[in-house]
Amino acid sequence: MTADLSVDLGHLRLRGPVIAASGTFGYGTEVPLLERRTLAAVVSKGIFLRPRPGTPPPRIVETPSGMLNAIGLQGPGAEALLRDYAPLWSAWDFPVLVNINGETVEEYGELTAQLDGVPGVGGFEVNISCPNVEQGGMYFGNDPRAAADVTRAVRRRTKLPVWVKLTPNVGDIAEVARAVEDAGADALCAVNTFLGMSIDLHSFRPRLSFRTGGLSGPAIRPLALHLAHQVARNVQVPVIGIGGIAGPEDALEFLVAGCAAVQVGTATFADPRAIAGVHDGIAAYLESKGWTSLKELPRYLPLD
Repeated sequence: MTADLSVDLGHLRLRGPVIAASGTFGYGTEVPLLERRTLAAVVSKGIFLRPRPGTPPPRIVETPSGMLNAIGLQGPGAEALLRDYAPLWSAWDFPVLVNINGETVEEYGELTAQLDGVPGVGGFEVNISCPNVEQGGMYFGNDPRAAADVTRAVRRRTKLPVWVKLTPNVGDIAEVARAVEDAGADALCAVNTFLGMSIDLHSFRPRLSFRTGGLSGPAIRPLALHLAHQVARNVQVPVIGIGGIAGPEDALEFLVAGCAAVQVGTATFADPRAIAGVHDGIAAYLESKGWTSLKELPRYLPLD
């Protein structure tokens, strides 16, 4: 018997626990590379109200067991998203959540209002954690009150699912998580990339034009797992684990640590079938244990 891998994230029911992370499949044109049967949902690349050029190159640097990126949230803006991409998403048999960004609280709300109710837009992932922009992004995620203000601005303008993507670059992630939950988030995504740097020993300058970038890949997995676990212990809403997940065992660690689902990102750059491998590996693991549902997987959430 095939195990039931469906998950409930607030009012959104997904057919599986593996989601394509923001920034790794653009605005959907690369999704045909995936095995759709294994895909629970896609989170779009980040979008602002208006087009953004992003940072100048170089914008990506390989690191041991990972990569640094400083794309700067390059994007076409809301008008182009509505015209060119949302109609494509509306034909898919899984939801697309739009990763939304703003330089002010008001911009988050305005962007949500523009996208709310548009066919193809299945919900919002509120990005308060990008380390590669001069304004907005991680600033909001570092302050519980600012994070809550952004969440409320989005929540007031939509009844669609609202996920909030948390930054690891904060002193107390649990405090931010609780504030965002109280402000109306349906789920929390933990975590975005870690702030890092790489120096070129020929030019004696940072390898990235932005100087710093977001570190992703297997190198961050134990750190991300710890933070996702801390979030899951401190909130009642579902948590979606993110950070260095490349295989089914990695994903299962996040699920045991209290996450309801996971996102896979950087691993797909090396292997476009990574999501299928994670999904099928989770199913095989459950079946090897004689379990018929993902809900039977034990969770490690001690009270102390």
